Amino acid sequence: MVNLTIDHKKVCVPEGTTIMDAAKEAGIPIPKLCYLKGINEIGACRVCMVELEGKEKLIISCNNVVEEGMVIYTNSPKVRQSRRRTVQFILSQHDCRCATCVRSGNCTLQTLANDLGILDIPYKQEFTKKPWSKDFPLVRDSSKCVKCMRCVQICDKVQGLNIWDVANTGSRTDVDVSLNRKIEDADCALCGQCITHCPVGALRERDDTDKAFEAFADPDKVTVVQIAPAVRTAWGESLGLKREDATIKKLVSAIRKMGADYVFDTVFSADLTIMEEGSEFIDRLKKGDMEQYPMFTSCCPGWLRFIKSQYPELVPQLSSAKSPQQMFGATTKSYFAKKLGIDPEKIFCISVMPCLAKKQESTMELYHEEFAGRDVDLVLTTREIDRMIRADHIDATLLEEEEFDDPLKEGTGAGVIFGATGGVMEAALRSAYYLVTGENPDADAFRDVRGMDGWKEATFDIAGTEIKVAVVHGLGNTRKLIKAIKKGKVKYQFVEVMACPGGCVGGGGQPIHDGEELAQVRGENLYFLDRNYELRFSHENPSVLQAYEEYFEAPLSHKAHALLHTDHDAWEMPQAPVKR
Repeated sequence: MVNLTIDHKKVCVPEGTTIMDAAKEAGIPIPKLCYLKGINEIGACRVCMVELEGKEKLIISCNNVVEEGMVIYTNSPKVRQSRRRTVQFILSQHDCRCATCVRSGNCTLQTLANDLGILDIPYKQEFTKKPWSKDFPLVRDSSKCVKCMRCVQICDKVQGLNIWDVANTGSRTDVDVSLNRKIEDADCALCGQCITHCPVGALRERDDTDKAFEAFADPDKVTVVQIAPAVRTAWGESLGLKREDATIKKLVSAIRKMGADYVFDTVFSADLTIMEEGSEFIDRLKKGDMEQYPMFTSCCPGWLRFIKSQYPELVPQLSSAKSPQQMFGATTKSYFAKKLGIDPEKIFCISVMPCLAKKQESTMELYHEEFAGRDVDLVLTTREIDRMIRADHIDATLLEEEEFDDPLKEGTGAGVIFGATGGVMEAALRSAYYLVTGENPDADAFRDVRGMDGWKEATFDIAGTEIKVAVVHGLGNTRKLIKAIKKGKVKYQFVEVMACPGGCVGGGGQPIHDGEELAQVRGENLYFLDRNYELRFSHENPSVLQAYEEYFEAPLSHKAHALLHTDHDAWEMPQAPVKR
């Protein structure tokens, strides 16, 4: 243990603790801009400087460790003056038009400037403005970049894709797509982790809220909105609602107030996905198709972009089942349109997703036989739907609960946990067990695949057949797993992959809380809901069973295959520049 004094307070912390963490333990917050624990500890911003007694120069607190007898001042006049100058200089290279920035009110730089009482910038304002395609789901505004390097580090260290890189030095330092590529030509998975870890508004999703409002106002369109399982865990976070008050039924009410004709739960199509994917797994298992490589889940479009760009030779191992989002769109424009007796072309399907890659997925040629153009017409992130609620002057605290619409109304606990890492695997195994034995297992029999470990594996016995499975989340972990599979170090029959750490609950379209990782809390919320659902098995969803009886016939039938499955070779993905 090391004894030191911070702001006249005696502190005792373990050896190796940084000054910043020691201060935090003592209840003394030190301002920071670039710092991300364990990921970006390079001291690039110089905002976290502190004064060490006996030393003339200020020192960085985020990557200097404590020493016995240190006397530290975190907010002395010398520190305040330095911190103020540093932030003013950063502001001189930053487009400060906060009123038109998507992160206004939730920006670390804005908070720092306010806390320091900065009312003017004494330095000449110069910032770069580089062209960027506003059609791409990921938008970068170079004029807002503060060169903190967070995007570079999160993409390199956590996701292992190296999409961002640093150019030039000193005041000319800049961040851009690596290897002088355009973002459209890069092997970006569109996981959006660079967005959720950016402290300012330099990175954001393409804004599609105006298109949604236009669709709601169009009398010739029948607007059908689906809400993903992970959205219910987070939509109230930026609207001032407690987690227990931000129920999915209140979000249904808000979307109806905006003008949606029908509001449905993507949990329905998550259950539908399990029926198709689970049946496909059993079919492949019986045929012996997983002797060398496992079947991989296909729900996550970020993961699909990753495997197609990094390991295209493994694409045939993907389940051919569409994602729940796409299945829902296909269902509304076929089965639902027929039940309503309306032209499928009139249906405008909007998805509310925790994900950026879903925006791109909705534009891909992911279908075999489409009835009405694309499955999904528009995708909104959780952040976008929150912005729409505010823009429509809806007071979230006054919302009443409203039910989802029929006939795609019912969902199960198995469908709800799709939003958490391990949830797809657990839901699939629950139904696979039933499809093989004709009996339900204990609903929690496959709980070994839960948890936040980056790479989990488990072995289960289904009617005398040993099934070895793996669950991985985060693309850096995914690369490690695939390398191990290809080298023959591990062998599985079924693997679930989620591109984002923690799964969809930690998606790139979720509300941003700088310095906080909330995927675990959100995931626990989904498992709580699962435990309290009346139905916990996808194959018992009455709405899904009705859809098969009235339209899709049976899992893996010709009609089901035509509408609910896809050809992964039908679209191209930029290839990785080098094999890693």
